[in-house]
Amino acid sequence: MYNFKDFNIADWFSFYRIMAVPLLLGLILVGEREWFSWMLLISYSTDAIDGFLARKLKITSARGSQLDSLGDQVTLIIGLVGLYFFENTFIMENYLLIIIVFVPYLIQMAIAFAKYGKATAFHTYLAKLSAITQGVFILWLLFLGPVYWLFYTMIVVGVLETVEEITLIFMYDNWVEDVKGYFWALKDKRRLVNNNNQ
Repeated sequence: MYNFKDFNIADWFSFYRIMAVPLLLGLILVGEREWFSWMLLISYSTDAIDGFLARKLKITSARGSQLDSLGDQVTLIIGLVGLYFFENTFIMENYLLIIIVFVPYLIQMAIAFAKYGKATAFHTYLAKLSAITQGVFILWLLFLGPVYWLFYTMIVVGVLETVEEITLIFMYDNWVEDVKGYFWALKDKRRLVNNNNQ
């Protein structure tokens, strides 16, 4: 069991994203699109800040990776909920493409929980690119309206990232954090050690 003193400054930025969800949900329910958009922008900004601080201060940890991933997941979900309420026409017109991305993501989560008992925290380059494109698209849509080339880019990157995550789950017998991507995993000593112990 963790004590509050165990958490560092980077962890608290991740906590902020998680704790902001009820506030964001409340703003959705009262129809405050502008406030929701600005608060969501702050949440996305903390994602960049916590990773930077963790690396800069050399305070990365498995716990921090899990918190960061959870913060990313809940921020994405509340962002999509916001889009459903504030940009319902766009969502309804493009729901099939959104499902193409979201269903494999749910499958990936299910595989991770079945194998590791928790979500992955690989934090690959592709995952970071996917998070950036998702954040930029959602915020752009909320503030300025739809840009379809950005939407399609988000879809493609999201599918590729999910496929890579699923591939990595099958490559690693035990939960690990911070894998840059598939090609880095091929040379990762943690994977090689796990496999050699079989």
